Amino acid sequence: EVQLVESGGGLVQAGGSLRLSCAASGFTFDDYAIGWFRQAPGKEREGVSCISSSDGSTYYADSVKGRFTISRDNAKNTVYLQMNSLNSEDTAVYYCALDPYRGTVVVGYGCDFGSWGQGTQVTVSS
Repeated sequence: EVQLVESGGGLVQAGGSLRLSCAASGFTFDDYAIGWFRQAPGKEREGVSCISSSDGSTYYADSVKGRFTISRDNAKNTVYLQMNSLNSEDTAVYYCALDPYRGTVVVGYGCDFGSWGQGTQVTVSS
């Protein structure tokens, strides 16, 4: 059974930083791309970022490019999202999600998420 457990969310002032972590289990972690999407009240789900299984290639939504950095540690079955220069538009529940269909991020597209965790709240105060 796929399990994805996020941590690291919280309340931060605009301009601040947070680092999200996601511990994965129940599948062969280094076979699949993995990433993050977010859901804000009244807004559509947005794919934020994802990273390939082994070559380090990444995808970022335009809204976070240059501010967020995704990384993974295959030895620890963990994926991270470093979020800098946060603003109120980043307020959302952030979900760690697995792309069960591919190991490599699609250039210009990202990932298709099939399983995700319970989410962690990120709130940015202005």
